[in-house]
Amino acid sequence: MHVIYGGTFDPIHHGHLRLALEISDRLSVNQVSLVPCHIPPHRGDTGATSEQRWKLLELAVADEPQLRVDDRELRRAGASYTADTLRQLRHELGPDAPLAMVVGTDAFAGFDRWQEWQQIPDLAHIIVVRRPGPGLDPDGEPSRMLAKRAVRDVRLLHNQPGGLMLELDPPLLDISATGIRERIGDGRSPRYLVPDSVWREIRRLGLYGACPGGNF
Repeated sequence: MHVIYGGTFDPIHHGHLRLALEISDRLSVNQVSLVPCHIPPHRGDTGATSEQRWKLLELAVADEPQLRVDDRELRRAGASYTADTLRQLRHELGPDAPLAMVVGTDAFAGFDRWQEWQQIPDLAHIIVVRRPGPGLDPDGEPSRMLAKRAVRDVRLLHNQPGGLMLELDPPLLDISATGIRERIGDGRSPRYLVPDSVWREIRRLGLYGACPGGNF
């Protein structure tokens, strides 16, 4: 099964990486693809450019064979819509290959506002990762979709190309990219929140208000 985990990764941090490894283990797949978006359709500008975020991701996963970076959205002009990415992957993988995408409950709560949201389950399985917060509106479209398509047996996802949904509640590291950007902007170190290689590159490029050459 091919599994993608998309996001802005602005910047990539240990919370992202730990979750990706949990997904790999829980779904019994050899590798998870991290897909950085080019232009996020549901938020403002990113703190780092697409190329800079891609570089940080490459540094973060360099020594982890279970994770890889897929830059297809960075190579595509315009806003990064999940449906377009899944359609492209489906074309590459063929109609019968199992394909799954990962989304947190916070983002999935607004799933019915995504571009072509009704077509997405026809293209791939959806892995919904429970995150802290109010959860899903029980009367909303995302909840109804989840109730209709939910399974508990991971093996079922491996036996068909898409259409199923699986909820996971893995242990999560309470780290946010927003908090990291604020910490760096305030002149405080984010060490142990991000990989050392990522922090070195952030300082080298002066991203998020970091002072190049400052104390590590």
